[in-house]
Amino acid sequence: MEVENKHRGWQRVLLLIVPYIFTVGFFQSLGALISGVNITDCELEQTSIQQLIISSFDFLGTFFVLWLFMKFIDKEQFIKLGFYIKGRFKDFAIGIVIGLLIMSIGYFLLLYLNEITFQKINFNTKETLITILLFTIVAIVEETLLRGYILRNLMISFNKYSALIISSILFSLMHGFNPNIDLFALTNLFLAGILLGLSYIHTKNLWFPIALHLSWNLFQSLLGFNVSGLDTYSIIEFNISEKSLLNGGAFGFEGSIFSVIAMLITTALIEVYYRKKYEA
Repeated sequence: MEVENKHRGWQRVLLLIVPYIFTVGFFQSLGALISGVNITDCELEQTSIQQLIISSFDFLGTFFVLWLFMKFIDKEQFIKLGFYIKGRFKDFAIGIVIGLLIMSIGYFLLLYLNEITFQKINFNTKETLITILLFTIVAIVEETLLRGYILRNLMISFNKYSALIISSILFSLMHGFNPNIDLFALTNLFLAGILLGLSYIHTKNLWFPIALHLSWNLFQSLLGFNVSGLDTYSIIEFNISEKSLLNGGAFGFEGSIFSVIAMLITTALIEVYYRKKYEA
């Protein structure tokens, strides 16, 4: 009986794969149909509103399949994925601030080093609002899936740090088909998975990683960087004279050595914080 209980976590993760792919694929196809996107043409560039609509259906599909699994497989309330809100506003606010600080420091550091050159301001209220909504949905979907369900279940079968490493590998591989991806970018995404999941293994609450994920992507985009290789709307536009590990090239700030440094420092600070908190 003990063996069965120990292995049920990773078994649930494996069981999720096929239903998730088909369910979310169906919802995304429905979103593409409604938004007028031709899913047979992979090279067709989508408008921001089309991306938002498809992402919204991605959200619906993900939450639907996870709700089914929590109800019938895990037999627990959906909120136990990590959505308890009592006393969590501070966590959310800190997550937003950390993402803003990292991206702002990175932007001005690259300007100072002449790795990027400011070009112009391109403010558009509609596009800004769409970008905020888009990255909010992305953050909620990815954190609920990767940390809320997958990491949570892996922690049943493995110690919390091993579970964190496995879920971070999965997080990195999920972005493996993104444009402009390379081994260095995949490594950075793995480190991002560690950073985003670290607070969860201590708290089993999603609001901090959701906020940090949102802030990281949003301000990366608004300050002119590509996001995980994807070209998105930016308020600030700049030129990159030559792709390098300092500026991240076409993959964005996540492809930069400064991103590695920022993630390692922030990860260490988060771990020290929670160790002191629970030792006190």
